[in-house]
Amino acid sequence: MVSVVRSVADTLAGAADPNQWLAQLTAPLPDSDRAQLERAFNEARTLYSGKTLPHTGEDLFSHAVSAAAIVADLHLLPDAIVATLLFAVPDYQPAWQEWLATHFNPTVAALVDGVNGVRRITEIARLDRLGTPEERSRQAETMRKMLLAMVTDIRVVLIKLAWRTQTMHYLPACDEAVRRSIATETLDVFAPLANRLGVWQIKWELEDLGFRHTDPENYKKIARLLDERRLERIEYIGRVLDTLRTELRKAGVRADVAGRPKHIYSIWKKMKKKKLDFSELYDIRAVRILVEKLPDCYTALGIIHSIWQPIPGEFDDYISHPKANNYRSLHTAVIGPEDKALEVQIRTFEMHEHAEFGVAAHWRYKEGGKGDAAYEEKISWLRQLLDWREDMSASDKEDLAQAFKTELFADTIYVLTPQGRVLALPQGATAIDFAYAIHTDLGHRCRGAKVEGQIVPLSTPLANGQRVEILTAREGGPSVNWLHEGWVKSHRAISKIRQYIRLQNADTVRENGRQLFERELARHPHVQPNLGVLAEKLGFARMDELFAALGHGEVSMRAVAQAIESFAPPPARDVAPEDLVKRSKGSHDSGGILIEGVDNLMTVLAKCCRPAPPDAVVGFVTKGRGISIHRSNCLTLKRLSADAPERLITAEWGEQKNSVFPIDIEVVSQDRTGLLREISDVLSREKLNLIGVSTLSRDTRARMRFTVEVRQVNDINRVLARVMELPGVTEARRV
Repeated sequence: MVSVVRSVADTLAGAADPNQWLAQLTAPLPDSDRAQLERAFNEARTLYSGKTLPHTGEDLFSHAVSAAAIVADLHLLPDAIVATLLFAVPDYQPAWQEWLATHFNPTVAALVDGVNGVRRITEIARLDRLGTPEERSRQAETMRKMLLAMVTDIRVVLIKLAWRTQTMHYLPACDEAVRRSIATETLDVFAPLANRLGVWQIKWELEDLGFRHTDPENYKKIARLLDERRLERIEYIGRVLDTLRTELRKAGVRADVAGRPKHIYSIWKKMKKKKLDFSELYDIRAVRILVEKLPDCYTALGIIHSIWQPIPGEFDDYISHPKANNYRSLHTAVIGPEDKALEVQIRTFEMHEHAEFGVAAHWRYKEGGKGDAAYEEKISWLRQLLDWREDMSASDKEDLAQAFKTELFADTIYVLTPQGRVLALPQGATAIDFAYAIHTDLGHRCRGAKVEGQIVPLSTPLANGQRVEILTAREGGPSVNWLHEGWVKSHRAISKIRQYIRLQNADTVRENGRQLFERELARHPHVQPNLGVLAEKLGFARMDELFAALGHGEVSMRAVAQAIESFAPPPARDVAPEDLVKRSKGSHDSGGILIEGVDNLMTVLAKCCRPAPPDAVVGFVTKGRGISIHRSNCLTLKRLSADAPERLITAEWGEQKNSVFPIDIEVVSQDRTGLLREISDVLSREKLNLIGVSTLSRDTRARMRFTVEVRQVNDINRVLARVMELPGVTEARRV
């Protein structure tokens, strides 16, 4: 699938003379890319001069050049090579993101930012801090998923793999503790990640080098048994491939033939898994033949058996008898040239596509993984992307760069405990979900959280790679409001909260549910539902059952609100209240309001719309409270007039002498410290008397309502403009 043009050994040899490497690398590039790469090379040499990597002590500039050479072999476009050269810039350059975007481009800055984030995570989430092998295995799998989920450009992961490959080549110069720690992490996290992405050369390098430092005795034993250097094995495979191509061409079979020598770690794993002796392995050297048609598979098999002697008992026909996962292929083993065992796999291109990207994909059975179907589908897409990239021409460069950007894993986030353990949570999860993921008791006693050392509201959604610490009370339990406010996303947390509440005193739970219901009902003052029918609408025989379900958090307040609103009277025909007003001949000034044809009748300014001059107003004759004065566009007035249009009466403002009128204004803003004080200061400077305040904060937004006294409505326009100038304010209006 994905091949690397130069071997890593060649890369390292080239790194000994960085200038020569730069000249060879930039030769085929366009002028703009060549200039950018040379600039990055020179900046890296200056910034990294005399610097070494922590833990290994490797020269930083040599490491950067060698890793960049590996990235160049992966065909990830010049921006990725530049980002690899400059991966350590955040450690040595102030305001580095702006510097990279200005001196190079925003893509380079984003790639370096991604690599820096991955570096931080891998330093925190150390596998060697965990106890049992099972814990380390689970953590390693979660870390692999996390690295894919937290990057927005898949090249970040590939740069990290190249970076780790170069580190592995330098390990012999490190002390034993460092060697073993880095090698173990490489085998647990990075080699399987390279395997999933189909970056074979890097995968083989990481596995063999990791095995060399975690189990040096068995590594040397198998190396001796191979009795030949890897270069010799590669040359042997090359001669076999030439022979096969010639014979297939003679038979008129169009085929794609590829091969590889099995690497040391893979041999060891097979010996261990199948409990075989080295002499019983026949796939140390292997070739694969891909043909266009099914009959060509058997033709190719006949050719192979005619030129080399088959090994008895080593033929499997998975075409006639596919495996359970529908894997189809012919497998045979023969005594090849120089009397060396050789494994041959033969399949059509369609079968190979299924084996690489379908449910039979190589990485699953190699890792023994049983991942969910959605995750495996995303991995398959990434593998195909990396497979396509080598075939894309220079004219496709922009499309390829865009294709590297991925949000395939955006449905899950991965966050860290203070000890560096990685937890997987659903998108939108909060600190409450995080607490319950660690331990049920921690979730019950959760009262606050710190994210990256800063205290945040419990309702704050978490993001990939964040480090979270839970603040707890000594005793107590969860709040049902966590469920009603939508602060909990994970099934585990929701289940544990409901279970806790269900175990509490049933009367208390039912009373809490009753209070929640009555509070919601109060928000619909003009709706009078039949409670028995309402309970049935929500699936309950009695209201007590509904109250209990509300108290347990099993019914959402949105569902209750919708059920209540279903009892609202049908909307009146769309007639403006002023068109229904009774007209009369006389008028009288009563408290500054002129009412036509009525003498000495008490008037009251309606609180629902708080009219003030020069609003157009209409009177409504109430029962026992005189006439309530509404703004002509008041929604409450519209509902009242639908039921009793005969009570509407003409009203207008009379002469006002030193009168003030209360009006409501609403401000919507990003919630922050000092916001209420700043708004109050504006009102004070404008000499407005503040007589009422109510606030509601949810997540990071604040909604505030102020009641102020004015002489004219026009007085408030200037105030609203001043409030809108405050930082974070998104809306300021009269209600």
